Amino acid sequence: MKIPTKKLVFSGAVAWLGAALPFGGVAVAQAQKSQMADDVFKNIQALKGLTVDDFMGTMGLFSAALNVCCGDCHVGAGGSEPKWDEDIPRKKVARHMVEVMNKINRESFGGAQVVTCWTCHRGSGAPATTPPIDSIYSDPVSTPPDLLPQATTGTVQPSAAQILGKYIQALGGADNLAKLTSYTAKGTATTFGQDFGNPVEIYAKAPDRLATIVHQREGDMARTFDGHDAWVTLPLTVVQQYQLHGSAFEGGKLDAQMAFPGNIEHLFTTWRVSFPTIIDGRDVSVVQGSREGGFIATFYFDKQTGLLRRMVRYAGSAVGRVPTQFDYSDYRPVAGVMMPFKWTFGWVSGREDYTLTEVHPNAPVDQSKLAKPVAAAQ
Repeated sequence: MKIPTKKLVFSGAVAWLGAALPFGGVAVAQAQKSQMADDVFKNIQALKGLTVDDFMGTMGLFSAALNVCCGDCHVGAGGSEPKWDEDIPRKKVARHMVEVMNKINRESFGGAQVVTCWTCHRGSGAPATTPPIDSIYSDPVSTPPDLLPQATTGTVQPSAAQILGKYIQALGGADNLAKLTSYTAKGTATTFGQDFGNPVEIYAKAPDRLATIVHQREGDMARTFDGHDAWVTLPLTVVQQYQLHGSAFEGGKLDAQMAFPGNIEHLFTTWRVSFPTIIDGRDVSVVQGSREGGFIATFYFDKQTGLLRRMVRYAGSAVGRVPTQFDYSDYRPVAGVMMPFKWTFGWVSGREDYTLTEVHPNAPVDQSKLAKPVAAAQ
């Protein structure tokens, strides 16, 4: 997704609109009561009863669907004294539109989340009502649905098991994958719109523990999953630290599991092969995994190499699914396993480009690195 320049001004100072940010999240221990948006923010009206991560994901989708930033609806956003709870006409219109959307879904689709902000707005504050001629006769821009269709009978497509099996072999084989039980890595991470990189450290331990820590001058940005809880820390947001719940939690867990992908076939209960497509000039096979609870993720495998080119996972929100996309490249062998040394992490309000400079396989991993990150001082 192309992120509009307008939002880049706020990507560092007020990144909270990207609340789906890496995983979503809330800032309390999983065993405690979930932190609710009604308790954290003031003047909540149309979005009552949401957890903080769901609420923030909803804000991120507003931003993406209408091409707006925090300051378009919140007085003083980006400054030292924002008045998040102050009502302005645009915020009142947004509340009304949420009610309209919910009514349409309730009365026309049995309550299913079929119509969202993106359905009509598509990156514009005012939805277009007339198709422009150029769009009719230009090359179409593909916008695949979240739930991909099964490739129709008669098309020659390998099975999901065959595609996933080829991926395992392309990585180095099941035996080599099983021998890689941990790793640490260093490199740089560059935020979309910036011309400099920040140091990044990665700690991973099989089968599903992962920490990504980006050292920014404002404080560390971190995403962790310790096998039980998933956390996100963002130093310049309204709520600096989030613990993940629901499908956002499942997304954080999947990221950690994919750090050791030898068990990929068993990560979802159902696999569906959809129609192939092209990414950056490369033919790719498309496979979507789903499991109980509605969590889905789509995987794009290079037909020639068998390696994973892209993964898109989805978290739920009050106004639609929140996508998170990984694009992988520059695979290199590490202890007999092919690992991507470059990848892009994109979400509804920003993007980060990662480049590794060193990887240490089967290195000891301090458990504290995988636990709840330490948030920057207010």
